[in-house]
Amino acid sequence: MAKATVAPFDLKAALLSALATNNRITQYLIENVPAEAWSAKTPEGKGRSIAAMAAHIHNVRLMWLKAAGAQLPAKIEESASAKETIKALGESHEALAGLLGTALESGGQVKSFKPDAASFFAYLVAHDGHHRGQIASLARRLGHPIPASVGFGMWEWSSRAKEL
Repeated sequence: MAKATVAPFDLKAALLSALATNNRITQYLIENVPAEAWSAKTPEGKGRSIAAMAAHIHNVRLMWLKAAGAQLPAKIEESASAKETIKALGESHEALAGLLGTALESGGQVKSFKPDAASFFAYLVAHDGHHRGQIASLARRLGHPIPASVGFGMWEWSSRAKEL
């Protein structure tokens, strides 16, 4: 009996798909932030609002795109609406996916980021995840928690991937 051949694992496609799912999860969270919490000041009166954290995610992406000499989507301000922020995150994600894809095809280096493209991918996912946690925590502290179903839904990568 002949052994079935298995197609080789496509690491580039897998990383780009995971990056897209990560972005979708960030957008999913923002879609579900209660409107009352979006621009509210922190209970302590210092630190970033949820809107400011979401803008920061996008604007840090732009910082890396600029450092790599890539085409830049528009920057957003902390006063951007959730809808504007979701759109901007989609644009910065597309630009990052292009940058990462090119790096993976041409030696694994991202200009101005060390050590390599895999680490760049990990940095991007960790940065988004860190701020998703901050956003969910701040919404709860503001008295407008993210619904439990959304909290669990952020961990449902296969469900979020299907939304792409």
